[in-house]
Amino acid sequence: MSDHTGRDAVAAVWRIESARIVGALARYTGDFALAEDLAQEAFAEALVTWPRDGVPGNPAGWLLTVGRRRAIDAFRRRSARDERYAALAHDLGEGGLAAGNASADPVRAAEDVLWDPDRIDDDVLASMFLCCHPVLSREARVALTLRVVGGLTSDEIAKAFLIPTATVQARITRAKKTLAAARVPFAVPTAAERAERTGTVLSVVYLIFTEGSSATSGDDLIRLDLAGEARRLARVLTRLVPDEAEAFGLLALLELTAARFPSRTGPDGEPVLLEHQDRRRWDRSAIRRGRAALTRAQRIGRGLGAYGVQAAIAECHAVATSVDATNWERIVLLYEVLGRLAPSPVVDLNRAVAVSMAHGPAAALPIVDELTAAGTLSHSHLLPSVRGELLLRLGRTGQARAELERALRLCGNTREQTVLRRKLADLD
Repeated sequence: MSDHTGRDAVAAVWRIESARIVGALARYTGDFALAEDLAQEAFAEALVTWPRDGVPGNPAGWLLTVGRRRAIDAFRRRSARDERYAALAHDLGEGGLAAGNASADPVRAAEDVLWDPDRIDDDVLASMFLCCHPVLSREARVALTLRVVGGLTSDEIAKAFLIPTATVQARITRAKKTLAAARVPFAVPTAAERAERTGTVLSVVYLIFTEGSSATSGDDLIRLDLAGEARRLARVLTRLVPDEAEAFGLLALLELTAARFPSRTGPDGEPVLLEHQDRRRWDRSAIRRGRAALTRAQRIGRGLGAYGVQAAIAECHAVATSVDATNWERIVLLYEVLGRLAPSPVVDLNRAVAVSMAHGPAAALPIVDELTAAGTLSHSHLLPSVRGELLLRLGRTGQARAELERALRLCGNTREQTVLRRKLADLD
């Protein structure tokens, strides 16, 4: 195997399995910060071993066992011959899976991984609730969970929050130190504790999905690994908190949004705008699941929350046969409701797009101009992109060009850059 192929394999496994491996090691060691260090060491060893010896048949099991052995070494160095060390060593006798070697009992090694995607006491879920502990600030909870559980880089988190990367890194470092100082145990919390932290956990799942459905950087418009993990966690959350309407509202939103994934990109991965998408390719099963979850949210709550309202907007798109047949008036009203429930400049920008579809670009431009004057989205490519489109529809080509060029400079995703360059080329 080439070094390049081996490194690619390690990177792929890191993106898919790192959260579960950190969670499993935290459960074994009882030390969350140590678990993350052990996972990093295991992946570092994989970068050396896999290109040389080949990718093992069970990559996650290999990494987990290496991490567990590193934990034993760490406790041995500390001379910690206590019950925790004994429990770790009990099932790892001589001949177990070591770095670069096959397991003496492959079935047992596979069972040790214990990745049941629908387990309520899922290690990833436990990690999420740990990262969302009330001793942390809300900003720190979200940043830490996105980093540890979502596998996002500090740069990706910074773009999601529209803040500097250094700020994200500082938040994550402080959060880890705070959790360690508070001696927070690694476990799915009690029902009372879950109720206190569920809102933040939902927001983290939402942000992970948002990064997956519209990547802020890189060569792919959609990151199916992140989006898929967010949907899985949302399903687990609905079983863990079955009386929480917003959990079902979030699940509905993710399913209805993901239903459009098959038609959002072309054969070469290039973005396909909504008006050009082949709606026959939309995932009808996901639409049915999303609408069912939305109905459940409506039955549980006394009205839809912010995620439920966004799901209702997504449902308007899902049931429409074309852009022209979409109920844009209802979407405008739903965005007005969303603006009261969860006010943000992004919600206002989306409302402006809906207004432009319902009442024309001239009605929407003042909303966008207010956002421009406020400067809250000055580092996002979305605002100049929308403003450029509105100006183009109004025939103000010169101003539209300037806005689209600004959007291109701010955009970090190469696929979206292609769309913007195509629009600029069309102006020429």
